[in-house]
Amino acid sequence: MIKAIRHTGIVVSDLDKSLHFYRDLLGFEIVKDKLESGNYIDSVLSLKNASVRTIKMKAPDGNLIELLYFKSHPKKPENTYITGLGCSHIAFTVDNVEKEYKRLLGEGIKFNSSPEASPDGYAKVVFCRDPNGAWIELVEVLNE
Repeated sequence: MIKAIRHTGIVVSDLDKSLHFYRDLLGFEIVKDKLESGNYIDSVLSLKNASVRTIKMKAPDGNLIELLYFKSHPKKPENTYITGLGCSHIAFTVDNVEKEYKRLLGEGIKFNSSPEASPDGYAKVVFCRDPNGAWIELVEVLNE
């Protein structure tokens, strides 16, 4: 049985834009930054001659994401639709979704819509995309 979710890995095509989005706009803190290559990384990723820069980033609550920038292999957009198979989206809890929506909109982030309250009144949510096209959900819990 699992003990916990360790981190969420996100393959990125533009490291600078991704760092700006996750660190500067969303507030993640870099906790580890390294270049990985060699037999171990080739084996665990089932690749040949892999070279990947991995940057672990911590959210204020301690949860981790890992940005992966492959220097050795082309990046292929796979899951471009919210209904696609595999990882659908990453949801982040925020204190005030309207405030974050306006702030990020001002930074040029594109959203599907304005924030919407769920029919049961539990949360207000909005979806946007990160610089690589990954779906990001911002959630404000209204009633716990």
